[in-house]
Amino acid sequence: MNLQVILCLDDDPTILTKIESELSAFGGLFDIICADNTHTASEILQELQRNERRVALFICDHTLGEDQGINLLINIDNHPASHGARTILLNDQPNLDIIMQAVNEGRLNYCMTKPWAPQVMADTAKRELTQYVLQHNSDELLKYCSVLDQKRLLDAHIENKLASYRNGFIESALGVSDEVLAQELVQGLHEYFAQNSEHNVTRFYSEDHLLTHEGKPNSFLWFVEEGEVALLKRDETGASHEVARLGQGSLIGGMSFVTGDVSFSTGITLEPTKVIKLNRTLFSQVMQARNDLLPLFSSYLLRHFNRRLKRSISTEVKLQQTLQSLELAHKQLIEKEKMAMLGQLVAGVAHELNNPVSAILRNSDTLRDNIGQLINVELSDIARDKANQIMAEALLSRPMSTADARKKSKAIESLVGNRNLARKAVNMGLDKPDDIQLWQKKLAPEFTDTLNQWDMFYQAGSLLRSTNVCAQRIADMVKSLKTYARQDDETMHEVDIHEGIEDTLVMFENQLKRIQLVRDYGELRPIRCMPIALQQVWTNLISNALDAVGNDGEIHVTTRETVYRSRKAVKVTVRDNGMGIPASIKNKIFELNYTTKREGHFGLGIGLSVCRQIVEHHGGLIDVSSSAGEFTAMIVTLPYSPLLTPPKED
Repeated sequence: MNLQVILCLDDDPTILTKIESELSAFGGLFDIICADNTHTASEILQELQRNERRVALFICDHTLGEDQGINLLINIDNHPASHGARTILLNDQPNLDIIMQAVNEGRLNYCMTKPWAPQVMADTAKRELTQYVLQHNSDELLKYCSVLDQKRLLDAHIENKLASYRNGFIESALGVSDEVLAQELVQGLHEYFAQNSEHNVTRFYSEDHLLTHEGKPNSFLWFVEEGEVALLKRDETGASHEVARLGQGSLIGGMSFVTGDVSFSTGITLEPTKVIKLNRTLFSQVMQARNDLLPLFSSYLLRHFNRRLKRSISTEVKLQQTLQSLELAHKQLIEKEKMAMLGQLVAGVAHELNNPVSAILRNSDTLRDNIGQLINVELSDIARDKANQIMAEALLSRPMSTADARKKSKAIESLVGNRNLARKAVNMGLDKPDDIQLWQKKLAPEFTDTLNQWDMFYQAGSLLRSTNVCAQRIADMVKSLKTYARQDDETMHEVDIHEGIEDTLVMFENQLKRIQLVRDYGELRPIRCMPIALQQVWTNLISNALDAVGNDGEIHVTTRETVYRSRKAVKVTVRDNGMGIPASIKNKIFELNYTTKREGHFGLGIGLSVCRQIVEHHGGLIDVSSSAGEFTAMIVTLPYSPLLTPPKED
């Protein structure tokens, strides 16, 4: 039994049988129900309402008693079970009074005169049902593509997805307060778990209940719905101090949950508190099932980190002076630098996403405008096969250089008789005189018209290829950003070091446009390393090089195989032609808290210190070569298989 029906009303059984037969193709998604009088039809509507079913299409004959048919049609929108239904009026003779009455009431969508021609009823029903689905089932459009107007449904589905992407990923959190954003996120979580009741994620805690414990691993994320939580931090003597109070709508454990690091502070309830508690498995399930929550969570998490960063930077200097354990302070600062850099990268990537998204939208609009003409073009069987081949090849081929296209067009221009037509033929792969002569013979006088029609298929394939390239570009940028932002992986992997460098360059693509980037990669085998940690090294080195050069600067990234301490190793050099590093400060750049960032460039002064720590942990070396006013080259040497030693503990 389908939830949506086609209701047919006529006092002639043969008409009802004919309608039911001609509409049988829709039976898989719409139940076809027939009635021979208005009383029966009214009873059917009541039964549909009780069963929470809806009339999608109402087909009615006007000659049922004294205007009973037209009266029922005029009032069909007032019944709960048929509100919004599309309507078709059947007339034995064209009756303008009846038609105008229904039109004036705003209840008539289509009028059909008996007897109707073959396929007219099915085509009309297909059109009206498509309109109904677009208005009332916008979330399930693909479900109806097999029997309704596939083009209209696919266009609407694509437009809905693109609008959802734009609004969700880019615009959903703009101008929305933290409180409203938190409320939407919590509401979405409740909606999901209401349908998955086997997971009990709501918790009620009494006063003095520990949520996070400073310095201990944390695998949970807490959303505070009611109550208040204090964040405590220990000083060098072991005494705890309250550093923040968080109430309704706050996020507890966000930093450690996302990065996999130990908890930065201790979270303790100050009063009876209600929370939503998620582990990583549940969180992944929610975000996969409800992808509309992902942009909300991303925006909320970035705001949370931003507040955390602002709050912590102001106190970091005091901690430096009082904490005797430099190792702990250093570890905390590493995360702050990483999040600060992530904030800058997000802005650049968001800007870069705009171009491929705009291209996809333009291609989608063009395809939407041309698809009807493309489908309905009249071609012979042999010309149709060639058109399909041209479109398939356009999906895979790379654009030809202007010089090559001009040369090939000139070679066949005399055969085709038109320069523009010759260029179209070359684009389609008909760039040899023999090919042109063969098709001129096959198509005779229709050659020119057919060539123009083939060009539409080529343009469609080219647009689809462009859309795919743009979508892949978006995927590459998002992949690179995810790689940098995900939690540190403390295990060793064998990876292609060029892949990590390329992921970093993708994130900086917006800034790299203003300078000349030269890649000079050597033949290297996979290196055993911690790829996420090394990507932080490449990010700092590229960022520093970009800060050092102007708009006409150059950055060279070079990789070579070398020997370090009698072992085969990899040498990565990032060289810029900036102002260089004066000899007086050359030995200070790897010191903690020392920064050469110019005013307006954010830097905590820990980037190169962290880089040295990571490189040395891999058993390698980071060094600098520079000449004031000429260049700076940062050189990282890493053995293929590092001999790791555990970090020292105080």
